[in-house]
Amino acid sequence: MYYFVEPPRILSWVDAVAGGGRGTEEVATAVPFGTTGQTLDVWRPAGDHPTTSRPVLIFYYGGGWVHGDRGAYAFAARAYAKAGFVVVVPDYRKVPSVRFPAFLQDAAEAVKWTRDNIAGYGGDPTRIATAGHSAGGYAAIMLPMDPHWLTAIGVDPHIIKAAVGLCGPYDFFPYDKKRSIDAFKGVVDGPATQPIHYARAGLAPMMLVTASNDTQVRPYNAVNLTKALKKAGSPVEFREYQGLSHEDVAMALSVPFRGKAPALSDSVSFLKRVLK
Repeated sequence: MYYFVEPPRILSWVDAVAGGGRGTEEVATAVPFGTTGQTLDVWRPAGDHPTTSRPVLIFYYGGGWVHGDRGAYAFAARAYAKAGFVVVVPDYRKVPSVRFPAFLQDAAEAVKWTRDNIAGYGGDPTRIATAGHSAGGYAAIMLPMDPHWLTAIGVDPHIIKAAVGLCGPYDFFPYDKKRSIDAFKGVVDGPATQPIHYARAGLAPMMLVTASNDTQVRPYNAVNLTKALKKAGSPVEFREYQGLSHEDVAMALSVPFRGKAPALSDSVSFLKRVLK
């Protein structure tokens, strides 16, 4: 019998061996949140007192709305915790069990849980940012752009003070890939599912990261949204890492592959500047 272990989990193991966990601690595991039985993990710098008031980052992992789980992305959580953040990594429901907007609703519920509980883990609920890779980048950017998902559960959308999208899809309608077709099957208003549809003035500062060799989520997603945000007058920073693939950008958050691109240092610098 053969068992498949997804690459992100292997990367987390390798990252741990390479010392990625030094200086961090996982202070909560499989904490229930929301109304659908989802769970989340919380990481922070090692030795922090619970009354410490650090900036907070909610990190949404990728996987095409089909794969992934919070434990496999410990390498990303450790990276940002080591940089000084209290990090929340939530799970969310996947295709084919659900379609849009279930995974986005779960992402919003994670923000609500963070608002209500993160102070008990040393995080500052007035300094919350979102970040994510690929499908996780969609959630990280969509939540502060379309206020509906947070207001629907009694959360002020302005609670998200900054957002980082790593190779996320923001301008992909009409759907032309199997994963997006499956994930958004049955949607009546396709353009309304697109972050770019909500570009306007007054949004939280954003950093959009892409890679020149990304064939899964084409760079035009970040390029087009950057142009739309600038035109609307909202603050946005753009990074394109040359020669990298879709997976390379996520891998660059880990200790063994950090030399691939400054994805971690660029995003940390941006977040700390905005959340000062």
